[in-house]
Amino acid sequence: MSERRYWDKSIETLSRNELEMVQLRQLRQHLEWAYVKSPYYREAFDKAGVLPSQLKTLEDLQRFPFTNKQVERERQAKAPLLGDMLAVPEEEVVYVSASSGSTGMATLSPFTAEDFDDFQEAQARLFWAAGIRPRDRYVHALNFTLFVGGPDVIGAQKLGALCIWAGAIPSERLLHIMKELQPTVTWTTPSYAWYLGETAKKHGLDPAKDLSIRRIIVAGEPGGSIPATRRAIEELWDAEIYDFYGISDIYGACAGMCEARDGLHLVEDQILLEVLDPQTQQPVPPGEAGEMVLTTLRKRARPMIRFRTGDIVTRLSEPCACGRTHSRIRILGRIDDMFIVSGVNIFPSDIEYAVRNLSELNGEYRITLYRENHLSKFRLEVESRSPQAPVGVLADRLSHGIKSRLGVRPAQIDVLPPNSLPRSTHKAKRVVDLRNE
Repeated sequence: MSERRYWDKSIETLSRNELEMVQLRQLRQHLEWAYVKSPYYREAFDKAGVLPSQLKTLEDLQRFPFTNKQVERERQAKAPLLGDMLAVPEEEVVYVSASSGSTGMATLSPFTAEDFDDFQEAQARLFWAAGIRPRDRYVHALNFTLFVGGPDVIGAQKLGALCIWAGAIPSERLLHIMKELQPTVTWTTPSYAWYLGETAKKHGLDPAKDLSIRRIIVAGEPGGSIPATRRAIEELWDAEIYDFYGISDIYGACAGMCEARDGLHLVEDQILLEVLDPQTQQPVPPGEAGEMVLTTLRKRARPMIRFRTGDIVTRLSEPCACGRTHSRIRILGRIDDMFIVSGVNIFPSDIEYAVRNLSELNGEYRITLYRENHLSKFRLEVESRSPQAPVGVLADRLSHGIKSRLGVRPAQIDVLPPNSLPRSTHKAKRVVDLRNE
């Protein structure tokens, strides 16, 4: 008997017309729920002059107001603990996650028992699409402390994998677990996957030969969708990289790569996608970059209607080879990570693409933004693989590669010896902004 290809074929392979009918039905119910049950949404919809009953098509959602992180913070502060976006009594909330608060006050994300079950069903589906099966051993190396990615391990258990709840532990301890228990799958950030592999080598372990990791799920940074970055990590570990996307305001993972690894499939029966021009707030055509705006379709505790994620993505329109019909996205970066030089919008992922494509560099880099004569400029620091590398030649080649890709060059490129730049055990800090100093 052959192994089934899909976790839930009836949902994952719906025709676009059928899927959009499901979305429209759920969206009507969800808007009504939000309007009736949440003081914030009643106020916001009334202020915008719209009613849930006026939604006749999916396009009509554009008449409804946006939400964003700032709205979350304000409404949470207005009605502590969970805010007046909440649409259920607190007694029905069984789990909360929290954002890091790195750009402001931490915001809580509440779940009812039904919400949490939907959350884990989505995780199981994404894990299955990434090739994880009951025969796998999965080591969950994400933080369990209020982090929305912590409970994702339950999704792996749901599909039958043997799960090792490691959490965010020191690298040496994680490597010991990987050596002793020989898990086949793990989940981390791209920069930490690289760091962990380098750390293993320093301790005399070859990740490709001494460990059994054959699939690495990555999220939290764009690197998993940058071919050169993905290829470098895969060669280090002899493992396949699968990029996932999650957001604390909704789910631990909302989208993930299938076996085709050509974009990330969004869980569109639970979340509605818009890709909008950040300035005009109008939809952009498929294939063009825009801000990802997400609307939950079933989350009862706190509906998120037209939530502006701040993430820049493209939506892929062509059918996926895997047969799944849910939209795929490519993640380019965050709006607040983007900087403009000579009129060109630049994301750190653009620089990483060029850096990783030079085999003589080890992939580490740091961008420093500064002003000179009232103009924004940037300096780029990278590391060579060898202390004897021809730094001038490498700097010239990298400058040419960036110019070819973006149309602009760094004002300065410094090629440093290996291990000169600081390493991160979670998300790498790639940009230093000195423009306001």
